[in-house]
Amino acid sequence: MSNTNNFSLRSVLDKDKLNGANFLDWYRNLRIVLTQERKLYVLEQPIPEAPPANAPRAERDAHKKHQDDALDVSCLMLATMNSELQKQHELMGAYDMVEHLRQLYQGQARHERFEISKALFQCKMQDGTPVGPYVLKMIGYIENLQRLGFPLGQELATDMILQSLPESYSQFVMNYNMNEIDKPLPELLSMLRTAELNLKKVKPNSILMVHKGKGKGKPKGKGKSQAKGKGKALKPKGGVAKDATCFHCGQTGHWKRNRYRMCFSHLY
Repeated sequence: MSNTNNFSLRSVLDKDKLNGANFLDWYRNLRIVLTQERKLYVLEQPIPEAPPANAPRAERDAHKKHQDDALDVSCLMLATMNSELQKQHELMGAYDMVEHLRQLYQGQARHERFEISKALFQCKMQDGTPVGPYVLKMIGYIENLQRLGFPLGQELATDMILQSLPESYSQFVMNYNMNEIDKPLPELLSMLRTAELNLKKVKPNSILMVHKGKGKGKPKGKGKSQAKGKGKALKPKGGVAKDATCFHCGQTGHWKRNRYRMCFSHLY
């Protein structure tokens, strides 16, 4: 059963051999295979110097095992490269081989990280856009950064998603933060889909009617002159005509423009 499992995992490397352009994917698959085979340490630690002949047997056996595992891993790595890369690395051990490959292709990883982080930081959901595909896209960017060795952490990733939502989700964001909800990103996505359904049930017309009816019945300008105080009523352009009749008292010689403004003589 163990041999069958090892073979099935190693076949992942055979499907997509290292050609230079796919180093990140190849290296990730290699680590998966070696983790299952308990040989990942070969890539992380160089083979130590051989212990002296009089060293304890356990120490000598550990050194021999490291040598054997390193040989197995180096053969596996060479077998899953194209012929050009095989020629460059056939005389190297597993540890030296992977270090050399990292130096060759670290620029590739940096460029990919830059492009992914740029796309993530520029995400801004437009109002009316379906929330499901949008958040899935952001989660994909976040997971790709983690694959490259730059995890954001759940809290920061959640903040980035919530901050990129439009104003229509402001109530959801406020409730989420006030209640200190801490959910994995897939559960956050599920909550946002539910919030989207609730937003669609709201009738914009009813909200509009409330705003239109607010303050109804209060004539425009009423109380304006009262709020301004005595002596601040507006005079008509060109001054007050001598035969002008006051609406309030019926006398001539002072002005009252309409029923909502007192004449000048009645302000004192």
